[in-house]
Amino acid sequence: MIDVAQKNVVVVGLGVTGIAAARFLKDRGAAVVATDQASESELGTKVQEFSALGIPLELGGHRSEIFKMADLIVLSPGVSHTIAPVLQARDRGVPVMGEIELASRYIRQPVAAVTGTNGKTTTTELLGDMLERSGLKVFVGGNIGNPLIDYAGGKQEADIIVAEISSFQLDTTETFKPHVGVLLNITADHLDRYPDFEAYAASKIRLFENQQADDVAVLNGSDPLVRSLTEKITGSKLIYPNPEGEEIGARLIDRGIKLDLNAIIGTASKIRNPQSAIRNQFSLDLSRFKLAGRYNRENACAASLAALAAGGRPPAIQDTLNQYRGSAHRMEYIATIDDIDFYNDSKATNVAAVMRAVECFDKPVVLIMGGLDKGGNFKELRDIFTRHVKKLFLLGQAADLIRQALNDTVSTATATSMSAAVSQAYQDSSAGDVVLLSPGCASFDMYDNYAQRGNDFKESVTKLKPKNPA
Repeated sequence: MIDVAQKNVVVVGLGVTGIAAARFLKDRGAAVVATDQASESELGTKVQEFSALGIPLELGGHRSEIFKMADLIVLSPGVSHTIAPVLQARDRGVPVMGEIELASRYIRQPVAAVTGTNGKTTTTELLGDMLERSGLKVFVGGNIGNPLIDYAGGKQEADIIVAEISSFQLDTTETFKPHVGVLLNITADHLDRYPDFEAYAASKIRLFENQQADDVAVLNGSDPLVRSLTEKITGSKLIYPNPEGEEIGARLIDRGIKLDLNAIIGTASKIRNPQSAIRNQFSLDLSRFKLAGRYNRENACAASLAALAAGGRPPAIQDTLNQYRGSAHRMEYIATIDDIDFYNDSKATNVAAVMRAVECFDKPVVLIMGGLDKGGNFKELRDIFTRHVKKLFLLGQAADLIRQALNDTVSTATATSMSAAVSQAYQDSSAGDVVLLSPGCASFDMYDNYAQRGNDFKESVTKLKPKNPA
């Protein structure tokens, strides 16, 4: 715990977590000032929220003067920890932390944390549901849903916290230590914010830096970079989807998962769950698992291992695998019109996510891509597009960049709006095709967030009229 009473605290960034952190600090007697690059008109109703809290605002930029008075600086994940006023404050010895680190100083319960470039939300939701079905009281939050600081400021009645954690959130951790840490994969992303891929990868590994011998690391052993960067971590390792040699964990088999735990779960878990009955070896059935693609089966492996490490029961884990239908904006089935399937994968904001989405289908794909470039290498898509993509429609700021990388690989066209892209994609599709929104880019050039973009896609699909009405 950190005593913030009577301290001058600057909260930087007025997104959801910034507002939650400011409220938490104000309630504990801190003198809070909040700052954001956006103007009052751009922030809209958020200004009223801070006014109601009695917190002064500095808008339209981060003036160095307010940082000079700070005893503590709390960063929202959307704000880089390398901006000049923050670096200058650090040089003066001012503590700088993010909302996750701040929350962890107050949370009493163990945490199961999920990170990785792709698959975080699906795996987090699976894990939370597996533990709830096992009879545990679970708070699910972090980069998905509710900020952890909201839980820290509440009654704290959960048995365990399940948190999706982004690289931006890990950048500002110091003492944060999950009892169960899950690393799904590391592929190029957010290179518009990090100086290079190595810096981005190093951020992901921070999840494990404070773990001890009785903590657990669930690791994707098929990712060579994950393997190399986690060789020296302290926690006990559970490997998936293909453990090697003496490794223990989960193996993907035909229509299922085979788990070999070698008694690690019973000795490592800090979660008391009298209903948990763990065997060293058993299998889970994936025949009723609804999510397409091998990568989603790997996510199921990771979630199952993490659930067992956190006190989950095998029958409850199986129930989740049978019942889970996926989250909005992640390979979300929308409709079938004239035998053409429409899928919304708006949450795919990097090149690797597009690859995974396209590979899910054994039908021709008419793909809608584009948005705000994050520094990805679109040329990496050339081979898979040759094999899977029938036509590509481009939107947003990155349209020209994507076209230059791919236009000799696939037939390409540009649309001025989502509705136009959907309409053109539908007209150019045939029975048996898939129309897929998988942008490979951030949404902020045209939308507030990926959800708004996905909803625009869904609304555009609902307005389509069948080509051949009955």
